[in-house]
Amino acid sequence: MLNIVWPVFIIISFSFAIFSGNLQELNSSIFQSTTDAVNLSINLLGTICLWNGIMQIANRTQMIEKMSNLLRPVIKYLFPEINRNSKIRREISMNMIANILGLGNAATPLGLKAMKSMQFENKNKEELSNSMAMFIVLNTASIQIIPTTVIAIRNSLGSKNPTAIVFPVWIATICAAFAGITATKIFIKCSKK
Repeated sequence: MLNIVWPVFIIISFSFAIFSGNLQELNSSIFQSTTDAVNLSINLLGTICLWNGIMQIANRTQMIEKMSNLLRPVIKYLFPEINRNSKIRREISMNMIANILGLGNAATPLGLKAMKSMQFENKNKEELSNSMAMFIVLNTASIQIIPTTVIAIRNSLGSKNPTAIVFPVWIATICAAFAGITATKIFIKCSKK
C-alpha cells in the first residue's frame, strides 16, 4: 500500500510545484530536509549509543537482576503461562526495563528475542499465545519513566525545555498500559469460556 501512496504524494507535490511556480522552493525544501534528517540521525545515534552502552553495563552487573526481581510479581500476573520459564521471564524483564528507560531501539531486539522464545514454547504455532498477545500490548503501550528518544528529538530540534514532555509521557503511557492490559485480560478470560 505504501508503495502506491508515497509515489502518488511525490508526483502530486512535484506537479503542484511546477504548476504553481514553486519549483525553487521545492528544491530548497528537499535539500534542507535531507540536511535536517542527517543532523537528527547523528543526534539520535549518540543518545542510542549512550543508553545501549548503559544497558550492556547494567546487563553485566546485578542491576538488571535486581530490577527483574522487582518486576517478577508484575510478570507473574501478566504472563501466568510462563511462570516456570526463567529464560523467557528474563527476556521480558530486559525488554520492559529498556522500554521503561525509553530505549525503544534497545527494547526492539530484546522484544523480538522474547517473542521468539515464547513462539518456541507455543503449542499452536499458527496462533498467538495469551502471553504473546499480552507482550505485544505491553510493548505497544510502552510505559516510559525516561523518554530518552523523545527528549533527544526535542533537544535536536531546539526545544527550550526538552524534558517538559516527561510528565505527559508518564500519564499517557500508564493510561495506555492500564487500558491495554485490562482489555487483554478480559479478552483472554472470554476466550477461555
